Amino acid sequence: MYPAAPLARPGLTEPAGLLVPVMPPVSAVGRSKKPKGHDVSSHQKRVDWPEARAGGARFVYIKATESTNYHSPYFSGQYTGARKAGLLRGAYHFARPDRSSGAAQARYFVRHGGDWRADGWTLPPALDIEYNPYSSAHQCYGLGKARMVRWIRSFSDEIERETGRRPVIYTTTQWWKLCTGDSRAFSGSHALWIARHGTSRPGALPGGWRYWTFWQYGTRGALPGDQNLFNGPLSRLRIFAQGR
Repeated sequence: MYPAAPLARPGLTEPAGLLVPVMPPVSAVGRSKKPKGHDVSSHQKRVDWPEARAGGARFVYIKATESTNYHSPYFSGQYTGARKAGLLRGAYHFARPDRSSGAAQARYFVRHGGDWRADGWTLPPALDIEYNPYSSAHQCYGLGKARMVRWIRSFSDEIERETGRRPVIYTTTQWWKLCTGDSRAFSGSHALWIARHGTSRPGALPGGWRYWTFWQYGTRGALPGDQNLFNGPLSRLRIFAQGR
C-alpha cells in the first residue's frame, strides 16, 4: 500500500494474501459477485464517498499511521466520510520494523484511529507489512526471519490487548517467504489480505494460510486508491466486522 512519502512500491506483482481461518472458501461466489472495496491513504486526500458507494464500494481500509511518528492528516475525515456513506471501514498501519518495536507501533496505531468496535461497521485493524519502500537493499528492514516473526507477534499481541481483535495481515507471498521464512505462526488466528496485481486469481498463499479474506488485485480502477475484493457475500463481511 502506501508509505508516508510517494515512493516506489516493489513486489506487489508477486503473490500475497489475506484470510479468515474460520471462514470456508466461497468458491460459488464468482469474482464479479464478491463485495468490492478499496484502500486509501493521504494520497487520495478528500474522497467523494457517496460517489465511491454509488460506484460499487462496500468496504474500505484507510491508512491511519506509519511507524510511531506519522499520522495521516486525512484519516479522520476519510474514516468518518466512509461511514456516513454506508461503507464498512477499517484502519491500517504501515509497518516500519526498523524504527521501533511492534508493540510500540501498535499502541501508536490504536491511539490514532486503529481501534475496533463490535458495531458491524468497523473492520479489524490491519497491519501492512511488505517490501521496504525506503531502501531496496533492506527489504526486510534489517531484521532476520526470527526477529521479524517476533516483531509481528509483538504488534499483534498489543493490538489484541487493546482492541480485542487480532489484526488483519496485509503482505505478499514472496515478501513473507523472504522475511519470515514463510512462517506459519499466524495462519490459524489472523486474517490474510493478499496483494497480487494483474492476475485473474490471487495465486499461492503464504505461511500456511488456506484462504484469503481480502484480495488487493489492482492499484487502479473504478474506486479511489487500490482495488480489493472480499472473499464471501456481504452478509459474511458484516459478520467479520462484528467479530464473529
